[in-house]
Amino acid sequence: MHVFYVDESGCTGALPAANSPVQPLICIGGLILDSSSLERLTLEWLCLKERFYPGLRTPDMEFLDMMNVEIKGADLRRHVREGGRNIRRHAMGFLEKSLELLEAHHARLIARVYVKAISAPMDGRAVYTSAIQQLAGGFQSYLTGQQSSGMMILDSRNKPKNSNVAHSTFTQMFKPGGNAYSRMVEMPVFGHSDNHAGLQLADLLCSGFLFPLAAHAYCHGIVTNMHVHANYDRIRDKFGPRLQALQYRYKDRTGSWRGGVTVSDPLGRRSNKLIFGT
Repeated sequence: MHVFYVDESGCTGALPAANSPVQPLICIGGLILDSSSLERLTLEWLCLKERFYPGLRTPDMEFLDMMNVEIKGADLRRHVREGGRNIRRHAMGFLEKSLELLEAHHARLIARVYVKAISAPMDGRAVYTSAIQQLAGGFQSYLTGQQSSGMMILDSRNKPKNSNVAHSTFTQMFKPGGNAYSRMVEMPVFGHSDNHAGLQLADLLCSGFLFPLAAHAYCHGIVTNMHVHANYDRIRDKFGPRLQALQYRYKDRTGSWRGGVTVSDPLGRRSNKLIFGT
């Protein structure tokens, strides 16, 4: 059995102007992991957090309580963007070891990145539900190839938003023409990131890796706010090719490539591969 942990980075609000203090994109994606590796991955993740952030564990905390201590991807990219030399090196070191952990456990990633057009409306609800359906389709393909079953665990937002996303998948599973996600054992469920190593790593993927990569690749030189920074090129140069190798990509019935990290870029209509620096 496989588990697909999904999170997002960015917001669904419109970008009124190039210098508006609004995040210029939203990334929705996650990591597919074999359920048999989850116990070991979780313990190794706790060890990694304690190694890099020993001061976060107070004397009265048990080792397992380190799960409640979250190292947010948004904070790491801020450290790369604004921190001094030692802070940047520490953040980059944590990103490096986190990526090594994903590689060691043969994680596969699928994500959708939506770059925002300037001064254009954005239907956040439609974007989110469409992205989840596309991710579920990629997960279905992966499960078919592995002759496996699986489930999606999404980072919880709030009940109305969760219900809307779950129902959009429900309609695809019970439509008259047949279940589009027949290898998924249930509709997406929602978890809190302080209980799931997979969700914490999905946050790191979206906020610590893909957001800065996409911001630099597609927004640098066009959007001029704090969310686009030249230092993000450090993350893209160092980790881009390795993240590209973790993608799960497949061909659909027409022979077209699907899955992996796909980018909607109304600013320049550039290639998906640009996000990885290729």
